[in-house]
Amino acid sequence: MTAIAATELIAELDNVVEACSPERRVQILRQVAGLFLSDADRLKEHHIGVFDEVLVRLMKCVDPRALVRLSISFADLRPAPRDAIRYLAHHEDAAIAAPILLKSEALSDSDLVEIAHDCGQQHLLAIAGRKLPGPSLTDILLERGDTNVCRELAGNPGARFSSSGFTMLIEVAGRDDDTADSLVRRSDTPPEVVGRLVSKSTPAVHSRLLRRVPPEMRETILAAIDSSVDQTRTPRGAPVDYSEAHSTVLAFSKAGKLNDSSVNRFAIRREHRNVIAALALLASIPTDTVESLMEDGDCCGLAIACRASRLNWQTTMAIISNRNDVPPIPAWELVQVKDVFDMLSLSTAQRTIRFGSVEELLVRPHAPAGAA
Repeated sequence: MTAIAATELIAELDNVVEACSPERRVQILRQVAGLFLSDADRLKEHHIGVFDEVLVRLMKCVDPRALVRLSISFADLRPAPRDAIRYLAHHEDAAIAAPILLKSEALSDSDLVEIAHDCGQQHLLAIAGRKLPGPSLTDILLERGDTNVCRELAGNPGARFSSSGFTMLIEVAGRDDDTADSLVRRSDTPPEVVGRLVSKSTPAVHSRLLRRVPPEMRETILAAIDSSVDQTRTPRGAPVDYSEAHSTVLAFSKAGKLNDSSVNRFAIRREHRNVIAALALLASIPTDTVESLMEDGDCCGLAIACRASRLNWQTTMAIISNRNDVPPIPAWELVQVKDVFDMLSLSTAQRTIRFGSVEELLVRPHAPAGAA
C-alpha cells in the first residue's frame, strides 16, 4: 500500500466514521482490529503503521467501554501497533490501561516511566506486576505507589531495585507484614537490607519471619537479630544484691508455697528482686538471665521463662505488666506472645531457656499445648 493510497483511505475513513452512529463506529473498530489480529504476524512494518493510525482514529471516537476487550486482545500482541498500544496504556480508565501496562512488550521503558509519573494507583499496580521492571521504574513505583503497589513489587521475582528502592521497601515492610515476608524471601535482597529490616522490626515480626522464610535465609535473619540486639544493648550498672530475695523465695519453696499465688503477689507488689529470684529458682537459670529478660522490651523471652517455671498465663501477665522502666506492651503483641506461651510445651520451654535462646526456639516447630 503506497503512502498516497493510505492517506486517501484514512481520509475516507474519517468521513465514514463522522457520519455513522456510535454503535457502527464500535463495529468498524472491532472489524479493523480483527483484521489486524488475524494477519499481524504476516504484515510488514509500513502496513502495521497504516493499521496503527486507523485504530487510533477509531479508538478516539468510540465509547471507552468498547476499548476494554481491545486492550485485552492487544496486550500479548507481537508485533503491535505502537501508537494504539500507547493510547490504550495512557488511558485514564484503569480497566482499559491495565492489560497493556501489565503485559505489552511494545511499551518502552520511557513510556512506562512517563505513565508511572502521572497515573493512578491501579495503573501503578499493573506496572508493578510486569515481568522485568528495572530499578529506574521501580523507584518511581515505590515513591508514588500505595501499600498494594509496594507489596506487588516486593513479591515480583523479576523486579529489580536500586539501593534507594530497597530503603523504601524497608519502610513499607515495617508496617506491612506481606511486604516484609516477600522482601526477606527474595534471592536478590542483600544481607544488609535484611539487617536493616530486622533492626526496625519488633520481636513478634522476627518470630514470624523466621517461621516463614526458607531454611537458607534463617541464618541471615538470626545474625541480623543478634546484631540488632548487640547494637541496642546498654551497659549495665552495678550488680544488684539478690541475697535477701534468694533467701525469701527459698523459704517459700521449702514451705511448698513458691507457686502462682506467691509469685503473682510479688509481681503485683512490684517486688522485682523477689520475682527475679523466684523465676531463677523455678526455671533453674542464672539470676542475670532473668534480669535481662525483665529489662527487655520484648516480653516473649520472659513469657518462656514463666512457662519453664510452671507458672500460668495470669501470673505471667502480672509479671510482664508490672516491670519497671519498660513501655507497655501493645495488645496485639500480647496476643502473639500468649499464642507462643499456650503452644509451648514445658519441656521445650525449659530446654530453651536453660540451654538455647529465644531465637533458636522460633525456628523449631511448636509442640502442642500442655505436652510435657
